[in-house]
Amino acid sequence: MSSITSFNDSLMSHQNFVLIGIPGMQEKNSWVAFPLFVLYALTLLGNITILYAIKIDPSLHEPMYFFLCMLACSDLGLCISTMPTMLGVYWFDSGEIPFNACISQMFFIHILQAIESGILVAMAFDRFIAIRGPLRYRSLLSNSVIAKIGIAILSRGLCVCFPFPFLIKRLPFCRSNVLSHSYCLHQDAMKLACADTRVNVLYGLIAVMCTVLLDALVILVSYILILKTVLSIASRKECLKALNTCVAHISAILIFYVPMIGITVVHRYGKHLPPIVHMLMANIFVTVPPLLNPIVYSVKTQQIRQRICSILHLKRTRG
Repeated sequence: MSSITSFNDSLMSHQNFVLIGIPGMQEKNSWVAFPLFVLYALTLLGNITILYAIKIDPSLHEPMYFFLCMLACSDLGLCISTMPTMLGVYWFDSGEIPFNACISQMFFIHILQAIESGILVAMAFDRFIAIRGPLRYRSLLSNSVIAKIGIAILSRGLCVCFPFPFLIKRLPFCRSNVLSHSYCLHQDAMKLACADTRVNVLYGLIAVMCTVLLDALVILVSYILILKTVLSIASRKECLKALNTCVAHISAILIFYVPMIGITVVHRYGKHLPPIVHMLMANIFVTVPPLLNPIVYSVKTQQIRQRICSILHLKRTRG
């Protein structure tokens, strides 16, 4: 009878999950809290500044910058979805999260990752059109076409990620309810289930193939075509100028895919690694891309840089 009661109690405890900070060193969580808060503030500031700069400057109302707005909105969404929970864990030692809230956070993280991957594909297509057919660039990528691309990216993300909450909700959780990160991920929560998770694993693989792997392949083909076009340009100066327009986008691709591959490898093959490695990779996965994207585009895109400098100069003059 007592064993049955104990089992029922363990099932009841899974009304909540427990998020953790530094594994085995929870008393040192506060060391991470302030740097994390600074990252949070810089990420919000950077992406909002990009959106504001593009909004107020009519010369930036071009396809490339509209896609950059989409990227900034995606990064803001990921930041808002994860950072409050992470700050709660590290700053206030508040690691408990309701089951439904965890599922909601999981859904938003995965859909925003799928959307960002789709935006990077659209930006690769944008660079290809700009280099291959500069005279037809604006007509091919009209505002209506860009809006349709944005709707398609959002729709694909919704369709691919919609089953994740239901796949997790159907599982019984009667083991530990302690997750290994400071936010909720499908693959992390799935490991705590006391039932067959092959459907979750299979669907997770299908989702990755339909988004990340497919997108990476399309981006690779786009850049092969871009290189082929650029190498056909006779002038070395024009060739370098064309390639220079792709530097920020290539940086954004690396910033997005390297942490994603890293956390996937750690989850799949890093069971023997210290828990702190999992924690670091998980934090890099959700904090670094939203922070670095606006910095890269501000540094590498002259028009964005000039507009931000003029905004800062104007505020300084008014002050």
